[in-house]
Amino acid sequence: MEITYEQAGQITRLAVLALGAEESVHVLHPNQIVAFQGEPSLREDSLMKLSGMYRKKRMLQSRIRGPARFMLGLPEGYCLGTVDIQAEDDLLFEFRHVLFYTEGMSFRTHVQTVRNAIMTRDLIKMRFQGPGTLGLLTAGPIYPVELDPEQPLYVDVGCLVAYPQHVRLTPCVYGNALASQYMNYHWEIKGSGTVLLQPCKPDRQLDAHMESDSMMRRILREVIPFGGIFIK
Repeated sequence: MEITYEQAGQITRLAVLALGAEESVHVLHPNQIVAFQGEPSLREDSLMKLSGMYRKKRMLQSRIRGPARFMLGLPEGYCLGTVDIQAEDDLLFEFRHVLFYTEGMSFRTHVQTVRNAIMTRDLIKMRFQGPGTLGLLTAGPIYPVELDPEQPLYVDVGCLVAYPQHVRLTPCVYGNALASQYMNYHWEIKGSGTVLLQPCKPDRQLDAHMESDSMMRRILREVIPFGGIFIK
C-alpha cells in the first residue's frame, strides 16, 4: 500500500491510497471516501458490530481490495497519520481515532477501569496486533514520546491517542494551586515504551479566544472562576 497526500495551499485535504492486487484495507469512516478508481466490485460495505457502531457513531464500514486507488478526505483541522503495528505490540488505542486498518490485522477490546472510563468517556480501548498499518485521524500530526521509567509523563487527557497496555495511568493535575485549578485533567503515565500524542484537540473555547474580543473580557474569563461560562 502506498499513501500520498494532496494539498490545497499549505493544508493537506486528501490522502490517496493505492492498493496492489493482493492488498485490502478496512475503512471505518466510509463517508470520507471522496473518490475511487477501480472495479466497483472491489468495494464491499458491511454492518459494523454493535460495539463499533456505539463507539464510532456509524453503522457501516468498507473493505476495499486492490488493485484500486481511492481518496480519503480529511476533515478541517485533522491530520492522517499511520502507525506500523507488529505482532508483539501492546498499544491501546482510542477507537474513535482509527480511520482504517490493513487486512490481516486483528484487534481485541480492553475494558478500562471505571475511573479511567469516566475520565475518557470511553469504556473500551482497542489493542491492534499486526503486522499491518493503522490510519489515525488526529488533531495535528501524531507525536511519539518515549517514556522514562524514573520520571512520569503528564499528558492532557484529550491529547493521548495510544499508550502501552502495561503502563500505569493515574488521573491528576499538577503545578501550583492556580495551575491545578484551571488546567484540564492529565494522565500521569509511569512505565516504559512509547505513547502517541496529538498536539491539540478540537476546542471551541480556543476558537473563540482566537477571534477578536476585548482585552477586559478575556482577562475576566481567565481570572474569575467559571468566567468562561458566565462571560460571553
